[in-house]
Amino acid sequence: MTDKSLNLCFKALSSETRRKIIFLLMDKSLCAGEIAKQFNLTGATISHHLKILSASNLLDRNRKGLSIYYSLNMREWNSLKKWFNSIY
Repeated sequence: MTDKSLNLCFKALSSETRRKIIFLLMDKSLCAGEIAKQFNLTGATISHHLKILSASNLLDRNRKGLSIYYSLNMREWNSLKKWFNSIY
């Protein structure tokens, strides 16, 4: 994992909301509307959080019809876990 990708991941994980979004996406893909229903936030705010998570490469996006479904990028997530394990 490069320093740049690590910094982007840390930025993404610095928000409690973004950590909760990651938790929601651990088991299944969800569209932005389904994610937004879990929070008392505006759609624009959820979109902002999804943009940061996507920029960190922690999320994959998959268009199905008119909707974009988000899922956890397991390759990047596992790289991050491996990095944490390496400093232990």
